Amino acid sequence: MNLLKIFPFGLLWITFAITAQAQQTRDAHLTLDRLFQSDEFQSDRFGPVRWMDNGTAYTTLEPSVSHQGSYDIVKYDAESNQREILVAAEKLIPAGASRPLTVEDYEWSHQKKVLLIFTNSKRVWRYNTRGDYWVLDMQTQNLHQVGKSLPSSSLMFTKFSPDDTRLAYVSGHNIYVEDLAGDKLTAITTDGTEKLINGTFDWAYEEEFDCRDGFRWSPDGKNIAYWQIDAAEIKNFLMVNNTDSVYSFNIPVQYPKVGEDPSGCRIGIVDASGGETRWMPIPGDQKQNYLPRMIWAPDAKSIYVQQLNRKQNLNKVWKGSTTNFTVEQVYTERDDAWLDTVDDWIWFDEGREFSWLSEKDGWRHFYRVSADGQKEILVTEGDFDLANIELIDDDHGYVYFIASPDNPTQRYLYRAKLNGKGKAQRLTPEGMGGTHSYQIGAGARYAIHTYSDVSTPPVIELVSLPDHKVVRTFVTNQRLRNTLEALDRNEVKFFKVTTAEQVEMDGFMITPPDFDESKKYPVLFYVYGEPAGQTARDVWGGSRMMWHYMLAQQGYIVITMDNRGTPTLKGRAWRKAIYRKIGVINASDQALAAKEVLKWDFVDPERIGVWGWSGGGSMTLNLLFQYPAIYKTGMSVAPVANQLYYDNIYQERYMGVPWENKDDFIKGSPISYAQNLQGNLLLVHGTGDDNVHYQNSEALINALILHNKVFQVMPYPNRSHGIYEGQNTRRHLFTLLTHYLNTHVEPGGK
Repeated sequence: MNLLKIFPFGLLWITFAITAQAQQTRDAHLTLDRLFQSDEFQSDRFGPVRWMDNGTAYTTLEPSVSHQGSYDIVKYDAESNQREILVAAEKLIPAGASRPLTVEDYEWSHQKKVLLIFTNSKRVWRYNTRGDYWVLDMQTQNLHQVGKSLPSSSLMFTKFSPDDTRLAYVSGHNIYVEDLAGDKLTAITTDGTEKLINGTFDWAYEEEFDCRDGFRWSPDGKNIAYWQIDAAEIKNFLMVNNTDSVYSFNIPVQYPKVGEDPSGCRIGIVDASGGETRWMPIPGDQKQNYLPRMIWAPDAKSIYVQQLNRKQNLNKVWKGSTTNFTVEQVYTERDDAWLDTVDDWIWFDEGREFSWLSEKDGWRHFYRVSADGQKEILVTEGDFDLANIELIDDDHGYVYFIASPDNPTQRYLYRAKLNGKGKAQRLTPEGMGGTHSYQIGAGARYAIHTYSDVSTPPVIELVSLPDHKVVRTFVTNQRLRNTLEALDRNEVKFFKVTTAEQVEMDGFMITPPDFDESKKYPVLFYVYGEPAGQTARDVWGGSRMMWHYMLAQQGYIVITMDNRGTPTLKGRAWRKAIYRKIGVINASDQALAAKEVLKWDFVDPERIGVWGWSGGGSMTLNLLFQYPAIYKTGMSVAPVANQLYYDNIYQERYMGVPWENKDDFIKGSPISYAQNLQGNLLLVHGTGDDNVHYQNSEALINALILHNKVFQVMPYPNRSHGIYEGQNTRRHLFTLLTHYLNTHVEPGGK
């Protein structure tokens, strides 16, 4: 019997139904190929935004209609949404070229009459901070390249002079000043080399103090203040490249290890027209003190410099005169553990006061400090931490800042009166969870507001302040939201766990979609645990979070928790409990918290894994080695196996200096416990890691061999700390991690 004659559309309908069901199954199920070979889970972007007209208008980039793949720079009135194309893409086509410049970043001159374009960038360690710069005169429409006589992609940190007539920048470790017309170029320094660095920094300052841009125009435009780093005695760590040529070659990195002296550092003042540099006579050995922050006084008569001692527990603020070149100490801060640099260091009250962040009363607060350092006022009083300052609105008497007094996993916008009176006011609406950040315009009338939570990708919108009303929405990530809605996943659950030592830790867990509390499931703990990061955050987690969702679909519970020492908003005592105890107190907290988790009826204590990257890789090793009864399988990526192998600025900040307490470094290092390995270990490291050297893993491998331990190793040739360079690298890495976990920790409820 021919069924098609009886039911002519039946098989077609069945085919459509089966196809639709299969598509729905694919949409609901995560795979490594979906995560790493498609753009399904990429977030939309907006900006960069530059505020104009005293905070009532802004510019951004929008795709050009006439030049596909290029961008126009468009201005919007914040209130009316009136749109104006300020710079059409065709205005950015250099003479003799057929395509507009690729705008990687841009900046307006102070008077908004000249546009500065950054393009053709190259990577310097972590970020693309050198490249080519072009300027467009908005009146004449003349477009020309800055520093065109210098090597391609070599310019860094180009900035307008206060009067918008000149540009200053760094190239080849020297500072240059160029007339805006491009007809005069002056080398302000000429002695720069790989070892004597002007206007920027060496590896350690960049990595650990976030120092990159190393010069400042004076407010009157007459002088330039700059850092000079003397790295002549810093030893090179040699990384070996075995794959890019027939013969291997070394890649030297100036890298001061724990116990080694840092680079010498000094600050000089030079006339912006050229001439001899005069050095600020800041007391103290240049190699036993750091100079991580500097600001000009508004009157241009002095500079203020933060000086940290070698142990980073004493911060002196020096005022250096630019007329007679004398210095005086105007402010001092001490701590029994360590001090962070004060990044939100801003002048206000017409230059009579500067902002200061301190934990001196047990919480991170904002203080007003007089220019002579003799008077200070606590502005943000209360038992809560300020995360960072967003804006000081001097005209209206408010400071805007990020905090979360009641939930350290989240972040909200607050404001407080600069006079220190009254309670701080929350501006992020109640009921909005997650993490919020703001780019506030001058006058604090409008802000670009970005928010997300652990399950929701970022939304970007324009809000008015202080009422926080949405004026318009730029990014909803609706496509990504729809993709996420189709996934088979459970809501991420936040929890608190109290250890046997009465330490309450925040965490969250992802459970399998078919989670059944009557069954027992394997757990994969994701860890970091050092002062540089917090993992239990209510914020969109990107590709790593999506991989955790995929593992949950396979039948794993994924959990992360923040131990003492992590930079969560729980007060100074919480954050600094880890001092001289990295690898000890953080590992203990994690293990004791895991013991509490293992008491949950739906957790299988025989199927427990742990993984982490960098400090989390170190934590993974410490947990696997020190607590083998809990953790059966570990996947450690780019770990510090021996704390004495890491850089001095980071490790000495949190551990002290080794000539005083070397035993603490040894006690906290995973390599000291290699003999205790009982479970399954996968060790992953990039051989081109300039941050945590592959040396760490090789030393650990030797220790494990010595103790006859069986384990697996995956070196990634010439990959850096992020292990992403080269084709298919990220996909391969997470395929490897997934396979190892599947092999050694059986998925699924039982």
